[in-house]
Amino acid sequence: MKKHKNKLITNESLFIRGPLSRFKELIFTFKVQINFIKAFRKLHFIGPCVTVFGSARFTPDSEHYQNAEKIGAEISKLGFTVLTGGGPGIMEAANKGAFENGGYSVGCNIVLPREQKPNPYLHKWIDIPYFFVRKVVLIKYSYAFIVMPGGVGTLDELFEALTLIQTKVIKNFPIIIFDSEYHKELCHHIKIMVENESISPEDMKLLYVTDSIPDLVTHLETHAIEKFGLIKQQIKPKWWFFENTSKK
Repeated sequence: MKKHKNKLITNESLFIRGPLSRFKELIFTFKVQINFIKAFRKLHFIGPCVTVFGSARFTPDSEHYQNAEKIGAEISKLGFTVLTGGGPGIMEAANKGAFENGGYSVGCNIVLPREQKPNPYLHKWIDIPYFFVRKVVLIKYSYAFIVMPGGVGTLDELFEALTLIQTKVIKNFPIIIFDSEYHKELCHHIKIMVENESISPEDMKLLYVTDSIPDLVTHLETHAIEKFGLIKQQIKPKWWFFENTSKK
């Protein structure tokens, strides 16, 4: 078999390519565990979050970028930490909205061969080398998920959250799809799934589609803050874990 020109070089790709030696697979599990522990330690005190998903490709002159920036600001006014994938585009915009409006802004940056640099609007971030670890972290600390215009990665994150809610692995946190025009074909396909009984009509209620930032805010107030009785978490650091609440 000929080698493909675009050679896979990440540790993650080596692991999922097929069986490795037991020793190599054991070492990989240790690396995964270490990355989880680093993430848990770094993000333990960030408080209730709203995770914003969206494309890394939109520039500041884009309407999508500008909407994400406004949404980030509004989320922070509600008292949430804005959590993103930490990169450019929609992620940067949401972080910027929070950062420049007195909110708290956090990113989970993915480490790639062509390195994605953390955007400059983060109070705190962590670099994660594995996509599946990153997805767990983006979901673990959030009480709502906002899906902005994006690509394959954004859809992956949307359906990951939706599947976890549908199967009751996590609570029924609000999932908000912003920009009905951009997502109209996606929403149409979800309706096709309902019509073909591959999902339940009740699953449609797990999604809220809107073009209005005020409506988005109201939905968060009702279905996240009021529903779960959210207040800013007051978890005290434990000296024997060498913990602190520094925002650096």
